[in-house]
Amino acid sequence: MSAIGTTSFDAMALAVVAAALFVVGVACWLATSGRLRPRDSPPVVREGKPIVGNLLGFALGKRGPLDFIERNYHRYGGAFSMPLGPKCLTFVVGPKTVAPFFRNRDDVFSQPEVYGFMTQVFGKGVVYDATPPKRKAQNVNMSRGLRADRLKSYVPKILRETEAYFAEKWGESGTADLLVTLSELTILTASRCLHGDDVRENLFAQVSEIYHDLDKGITPLSFFWPTAPVEGHRKRDAARLKMVELFGDVIKARRRQTPEQAAARTDILQVFVDMVYKDGTKATDDEITGLLIALLFAGQHTSSVTSTWTQLYILADDKLAARVRAEQADVVGGAAAPLVFDDLNKMALLHNCMKEALRMHPPLIMLMRKAMRAVPIETDAGARYVIPKGDVVFAAPAIQGRLATCWTAPDAFDPDRYAPGREEHAMPFAHIGFGGGIHQCMGQQFGYCQVKTILSWLNRNYDMEIVSEFPEPDYTAMVVGPKGKPMVRYVRKAAAAAAAAE
Repeated sequence: MSAIGTTSFDAMALAVVAAALFVVGVACWLATSGRLRPRDSPPVVREGKPIVGNLLGFALGKRGPLDFIERNYHRYGGAFSMPLGPKCLTFVVGPKTVAPFFRNRDDVFSQPEVYGFMTQVFGKGVVYDATPPKRKAQNVNMSRGLRADRLKSYVPKILRETEAYFAEKWGESGTADLLVTLSELTILTASRCLHGDDVRENLFAQVSEIYHDLDKGITPLSFFWPTAPVEGHRKRDAARLKMVELFGDVIKARRRQTPEQAAARTDILQVFVDMVYKDGTKATDDEITGLLIALLFAGQHTSSVTSTWTQLYILADDKLAARVRAEQADVVGGAAAPLVFDDLNKMALLHNCMKEALRMHPPLIMLMRKAMRAVPIETDAGARYVIPKGDVVFAAPAIQGRLATCWTAPDAFDPDRYAPGREEHAMPFAHIGFGGGIHQCMGQQFGYCQVKTILSWLNRNYDMEIVSEFPEPDYTAMVVGPKGKPMVRYVRKAAAAAAAAE
């Protein structure tokens, strides 16, 4: 199909969805406008004209839906609702208000009900499409693959990829797009650690190309109509079949290994190959591939965006950059000094810089659940409501991370706010950059390990400065990173160059 034909077809599909939502919205408006909702439910937002006013306010803000959420938080407080077609969206803001959102299990606030559209990417029987016992087993095994003893083995793998990447791509001096650099390096290191040496050495180029089509196949349209006949979805579905075929050969080879060979592998692919469900069955090739895809989706953008924001803020403050370099010299040593896992736990300042980047720029600006029953909540201001059964409930890390009630000078990058004596993050659910509660991101320790290892090496080996304008967040992206090209000028440190020459 030609580019023009594809664009026209995609536009037609979007128009059909928009028209359908409008018709359904008209039909359901009276039922969800607040008139028939329980008296103790959160207040209902009414902006602009009936039916379309809320939708336009939600979708067309400069910061996407964040403007709408922030505006109505100040107007209504920590909980409010918005009708959208046959559903009602309820927003919860504030540490106390979001506590039930994070503390309750799926039988109260369900993830599968709202993230089911990802089944087109992950596959049947994987994560949100899995039965509760199967999903529990998958999560337990993911956690096993990301625990501390595994992370220790990942540090040298990440360093190996980091050193090779910068030797090839950067060299001694030049300019580079920091987001592109760290995005490329993130997927290289993730492949080495999660997929294993055999995949990284032999199949990386193919996996990376296929992943691109999977990634581009998830758009806002996918949420409303995951099987819409558009080009992005067709490429997504074809890419998933290719990924299953590609990993199928690797998985079959892994199953033929001796127990000793399997035990020597530390990658998560091997964890999934060895996984046994409670009923005694093993994961299928399709399920294992889906779990690997899910891990890439969970970590690729999160780590690349967070590492970029972290380094940009370090470079934007000369005093902070000097402190980071001093910490690296104290903990690790010079450019050629060996870095081990235990060193990462001593990098308090770098850790807090990353934590602060996550507060100010969480990769996922909203998190969703569906209320499976009526749920009582209390806002931070003391107002009490009951979220009705069936509401789609949103927490907003990007709003919560900037609340003046939680953070001193919330718009300032201040990693020392987490240091002993201040500890502004101590309030439960104040910092939700990695989610929270029973569904907090299980890969966050891997993320900290990956990003800190890369940035430790980078700051010990290169002097850098930002040569473009400090970027605004790109709220048009599904995962919010820096907008445009954050360019840096770099020069390899003399000591690093000398060490590399030896």
